[in-house]
Amino acid sequence: MEATATYDRQTHDYQLVCDARDRGNYKAYADLMSAYREPLYLLLLRMTHNTTTASDLTVDTFSKAFCQLHRYAPTGTFSSWLFSIGVNTYIDYIRKRRLDTVSLSNMQRSQDNDFVEYQIPSGAPNPEERLIRQQRDEALRKVVDQLKQPYKEIIELRYYEEYSYEQIAEKLGIPIGTVKVRLSRAKTLLLSIITRKGGLV
Repeated sequence: MEATATYDRQTHDYQLVCDARDRGNYKAYADLMSAYREPLYLLLLRMTHNTTTASDLTVDTFSKAFCQLHRYAPTGTFSSWLFSIGVNTYIDYIRKRRLDTVSLSNMQRSQDNDFVEYQIPSGAPNPEERLIRQQRDEALRKVVDQLKQPYKEIIELRYYEEYSYEQIAEKLGIPIGTVKVRLSRAKTLLLSIITRKGGLV
């Protein structure tokens, strides 16, 4: 009985993938997000221990997944494929914050065997990475500019001016709960635009 339910779910998800990928059916995108946004968020929350980071990575994961639907094969469940992208997104996030990470490959023991010398890799991106990041930032800025008020404003305050929820609430004169709801809606709209464009760059 459980195997049948899993098969039905997998078949249903694959149909949604086909509708989204081949027909550009926005409801299919929404149904996939509705089904897996919460479990994906909880997975990322367990890894990040930070609600804001988990929320941001959830949006990033769906953006990547929707841009790569042509790579999904129905040999496995959509949830497993999506969660795999989520884990990779988390790993990418960690790599960007590797300033305090020690490279084990560079560890060397001194002659008297008393201590270990090591090198901490630079967290600065190389020229190619800087160019790619700049292009993505510029592309994202153009997408943000397509949002209507108040969604554009709240994205700018949160991610460009780095306001806290409390600071946004005070500046806009709205409750913190409204800030969170409006920000979540703004990120969903961003994801929708990015999906229609087929990615940022």
